[in-house]
Parts: sequence; structure tokens; C-alpha cells
Amino acid sequence: MNTIVAFLFVLGVLVFVHELGHFLAARRLGVRVLTFSLGFGPKLLKTKRGDTEYCLSAIPLGGYVKMAGENPDDALSGRPDEFLSRTKWERFQILIMGPVMNILLAIVVMAVVLAQGAEVPVYQDQPPIVGAVTPGSSADAAGIVPGDRILSIAGESVETWEDLFIAVGTRANRDVSLAFMRDGQTRLVTVRPEAQDRFEVGTIGVLPNSNPIVSSVIAGEPAEKAGLKDGDIVLAVNGERMATRSQLIEAISRNGGREIELTIKRGDQQLPIRATPEQRGDRGMLGVYVTEPTRHVDPSALEAIQMSLEKNIEFSGLIFRTLGGLFVGETSPRQLMGPVAIAQLSGESAEAGWIALFTLMASISLNLGLLNLLPIPVLDGGHILIMAVEGIARRDFSMPVKEKMLLAGFVLLMMLMVTVIYNDLTRISWIERLMPWRN
Repeated sequence: MNTIVAFLFVLGVLVFVHELGHFLAARRLGVRVLTFSLGFGPKLLKTKRGDTEYCLSAIPLGGYVKMAGENPDDALSGRPDEFLSRTKWERFQILIMGPVMNILLAIVVMAVVLAQGAEVPVYQDQPPIVGAVTPGSSADAAGIVPGDRILSIAGESVETWEDLFIAVGTRANRDVSLAFMRDGQTRLVTVRPEAQDRFEVGTIGVLPNSNPIVSSVIAGEPAEKAGLKDGDIVLAVNGERMATRSQLIEAISRNGGREIELTIKRGDQQLPIRATPEQRGDRGMLGVYVTEPTRHVDPSALEAIQMSLEKNIEFSGLIFRTLGGLFVGETSPRQLMGPVAIAQLSGESAEAGWIALFTLMASISLNLGLLNLLPIPVLDGGHILIMAVEGIARRDFSMPVKEKMLLAGFVLLMMLMVTVIYNDLTRISWIERLMPWRN
């Protein structure tokens, strides 16, 4: 139930803000708005004020603003309050404001989150000097050892561990070049990032010189029964070196119902502890909260806005790089998410608290804003492209031409939708078991 509520909250806010952008721009320019709807399909609730009908519709996977004279096949009167009666510049302003509002929302929400302060892993902005290598990993096979300084991935310079994780994460199951420095000499090898977790994020098996820490143990849970205590440093799980919080969570998650051995450091002692994660849904749970060696970031309001801008610019570059990777075959389509995956993430983020939920909302809002600007007919960016080409050609396209362009865009979006829904379904373990070609 929490997952559904969180999903509807996140999606509702994003859709409302997007359509509000179109609505406000239309009203400001004097274009009559006939309908402002959250959702599609049958109207569950509706009220009318002035010329506009405001509705809540049955299918909560989007929304729309219907303007007078929006389509050439509408009954056009030529009145100045109709969309197609306005200049191309004015129509551009109306179309662009939906994506712009989503991007602004991402900046504002991220700034609010950052203003609360945050614990950032110490290693995140440090140079990627290898602290450990996972046995049997791609990096291990390539001969990388602790102490090597990784310089670049696929020709792309990596200055920090965060840069490295991003560069590798988007290239799962693809051979890429890796440059590193050892004893003052630069060496070049080929590695193949392996897909991990349900989103198939790439990893090559190099770890920072760090270890996750048990921040608290939940009473009555398997971790407490096994003897884990607050402050324990987790060195390894089943002999596999643990360096990050996410790595430890993944190791516990995939071992639901199976006994594992944790190697921990408590004070000056190194101890083995055996515990069995409890299987809950498709994940194993020990009942611990885990953190990492961190530094505290506590920005002022202005600093939070500046940091938010920097983060969103960085994320925008990652989004475009991922999209570009899809076209050239460098990024796996398995990394695309649809409504089911967003719902799962919303539920998990809601359980983790409002900070995690709002961080997810900012990320999805930025994605929604940028993707809507893509020059694909049916999307806002596609309509803008058509108007731009018409402006350059100094003539409007005929209706049959526009219909063909919109149909092509619709087919492309349907193909994308089928892909992301298939990805979502294969991330649900019991559904994946019903797919023989996945087993």
C-alpha cells in the first residue's frame, strides 16, 4: 500500500507541475484552456471554472492540458484565443514550459534536500586509487591490483570514485578500455563491466579503501540474534571484501534464507559472525542500518541552490550520455525503467524517509523534463521541432505529413514503452520465473 501511495504522490506531483507549466503559459498568452486533467481516461472528479474544466481521471499515468484550437482538425474559428492562432514563438513558449517546470522542480526539490544537510561518503570525491579487487571480477582478470590509480574508462577521464562508478555503471556487458597508473607508468587494459542488481548497473570489481559500518541493529531481527552490534565494521561477507554500503546491502539481499559469514572488526578484534538474512519479498534482510565513513555537508540556502544546479547539470549529462549510449549500443536497454520500477523505487524510498523520496522525485522530474524535450513527434520537443522546421521552410506542413510524423513518434514511444515494461516485469522475481527464456 505504501508503494502505491508513494508512486501516486511522486507521479501526481510531476504531472501536475508539468501540465501547470503549459497551463500558466497558455493563460499568460491569452490562449483559452478547455481542460486541465490529471490522468487519462474516464473523469472521476471534475469541476468547471470559467472556460476551463479541471478533472481527476481514472488512469494516473500522465495528464494533459487541452487548449482551444490546438489541433488543425478542431473546429477553428480564427479567434485570437485559439492555440493555432498564436505565433510560432508564442506556441513555443507554451510547449516549452512543461519541461521547464519539471527541470525547475528538480532544482528546487534537490536544493531543499541538500539544505537539510547530508552525509557524503569520504571516498566519493577522492581519486580512484584501488583499495581492493573482487576475486574473479573483470578488474581481477585484467590484472588490476590494490594501489593502481584508474585514469580513464573508454577514453573518458575519471577524477573521482563517483566519476568511475558513473562511467562503469552505464556500460554493463560491454568491452571498454581502462587506463591506469602503476609505479608511475600508464597501462591500458580491456575490461567488461558485469551487470549487477535488478537495474543491471555495471561493475568491474574495484573498491575504494573503505568499509561499511553498522550504525544500528533492530531489536529482534536476525542481526541482533547473530550478535552484531552498533559500530561494527563489516570487512567481508562470505570472504568477499565489503567496501561500500550498497555492496553490503546487495550481498545481504541476494542471500535471503541462506546463512552467511560476516567478517567484522570490533575495536581491535576481527570476528566471524554467522547470520541468516530473512527473506522478505524478493530481498534478504538482516535488520541493520548501515552507513560508511562520511563527511558532513551542511550548506546554506544559497549554497544548497548552487549545489543543486551543479548536481542537476551533472545528472543531465549522464542522462544524455545514457541516451546516446543506447543509440550506439554502449548502454544496455535493460537500464531503462518504466512505471513498475518507478513504483518500486518510490515505495522503497518512502520507507527510507522523505529525504530519499524527494531525492527520487527530483531525479525523475529532471528525467521527465529532459526526455520531453527530445525531438520525437508526440513529445513537446517533437512539436517544437516541427514548428522550427516549418519556420525555416517558411511554410506549414500539410496535415497528412504531420500525421505521418506523429504516427512515427507514436510507434517509437510504444516500442520504448514495451521495452521498459518488459524490463520492469523481469525485475519481479516471480514473474521472471514464468519466462523460460530468462531462466
